[in-house]
Amino acid sequence: MTAASGPLRSASDIAAGVRTGELSALEVLDDHLARIALRESEIHAFNHLTEEAARAAAADIDRRVAAGEDPGPLAGVPVAIKDNLCTSGVPTTCSSKILEGWLPPYDATVVTRLAAAGAVAVGKTNLDEFAMGSSTENSAFGPTRNPHDTTRVPGGSSGGSAAAVAAGFAPLALGSDTGGSIRQPASLCGVVGVKPTYGTVSRLGLVAFGSSLDQVGPFSTTVADAALALEVMGGHDPGDSTSLPQPFPSVSDHLDDGVDGLRVGIVTEMMGEGIAPDVAARVRAAADALAAAGAEVDEVSVPAVAFGLSAYYLVAPAEASSNLARYDGVRYGLRIEAATTGEMMELTRTAGFGDEVKRRIMLGTYALSAGYYEAFYGKALKVRTLIRRDFDAAYERFDVLLSPTSPTTAFPFGDKTADPLQMYLNDICTIPTNLAGHPAMSVPFGAGDDGLPVGVQVLAPALGEVAMFRTAAALEAAAVPVAATTEGSAS
Repeated sequence: MTAASGPLRSASDIAAGVRTGELSALEVLDDHLARIALRESEIHAFNHLTEEAARAAAADIDRRVAAGEDPGPLAGVPVAIKDNLCTSGVPTTCSSKILEGWLPPYDATVVTRLAAAGAVAVGKTNLDEFAMGSSTENSAFGPTRNPHDTTRVPGGSSGGSAAAVAAGFAPLALGSDTGGSIRQPASLCGVVGVKPTYGTVSRLGLVAFGSSLDQVGPFSTTVADAALALEVMGGHDPGDSTSLPQPFPSVSDHLDDGVDGLRVGIVTEMMGEGIAPDVAARVRAAADALAAAGAEVDEVSVPAVAFGLSAYYLVAPAEASSNLARYDGVRYGLRIEAATTGEMMELTRTAGFGDEVKRRIMLGTYALSAGYYEAFYGKALKVRTLIRRDFDAAYERFDVLLSPTSPTTAFPFGDKTADPLQMYLNDICTIPTNLAGHPAMSVPFGAGDDGLPVGVQVLAPALGEVAMFRTAAALEAAAVPVAATTEGSAS
């Protein structure tokens, strides 16, 4: 089996084959490494490949299977790790110059749990610097390209992870989602992407951006693979003070339950202004498919989501300005020498942070400053409460909600970089869920008028992952897949 001709297998199929001895973990890895060698120079999904360590891990899994052991539910499954998750002894850069040369002394909890389940990490993926962006154009190491059309962005900030799965480099990848950074690139790259309920998956070892918003979640080619990954990664972690003291729900057991009688609401505020007509049409088609499968579908208003973008761009930068204060040139990462400590810090941060990170730090510092705190940050927190209340009211009538994931399909490079507001508007449908702390996921559901993937977003109340995944599985069954192409130029 070669990378050019071999079939792409799901994570579930790979793990089943490796556990029975039908497949060799090393051969599975070699196949994916060959795929990476074939297109990585064109796509740039990775900041760092861990080929040697991956081969050692795969060989150990094969040895354990031969000895009659069970390596775990993800035995031999290649996985790509977003480069803002700590990996012991492996560079973790957040795609920023300021973390140059930093090798974490420990693994993130999710990385540890994946390895314990038999997954094989193949590398660290590219992202918008410190996860701040919607296109992966803000990386200090250059942009990632969309495997469906390399003249288009893959979305962000987890663009490298989404592109890695879409290109067949790995059947699973990890991302982080602060305002849509898993779901939006999943939509643009035509893969499944999940942001779980806040607190159900450990944040220990995730480099912080917005601590009350950040969540780790998976990218995959199938809904079942995403469910499997979350069941492996999720559950209480005593090392994370925001971790809920309960196991992650067994969503895999309910994927075949169907949606008969499930109440589905289409969010009207996410179907109007700013949403491309071809994207809105795919959401309507998804709603029709659910209705045909037995769901009760209707419109629902969640009025406060209209203020989500404004509130988010006060809350997230405020938390970022606090979290990123630690990058001072003293303890780790980049250091530009100077005559005084103050000058050293200024020069280090000037050279180490990119323009978007500086913009958000200044925005957040201003919002938290004396005289402005209550007018800006305090008011944003009140809006956040209104958003939660409006969602709660909607979930009294509906089990899940439906909306576009991204307002458009993948856009060309440079199309929105000159106007930050236009870039921020890419997240209008995803941000409200982060502010509420609820789960949501993007499921591929056909293509737009340009032939590029469209993702439909399924939203659920806190700890409502079972209903969310049931809906996602029904959409997946009804969807027409979009084949990846090599259109465009990588130059």
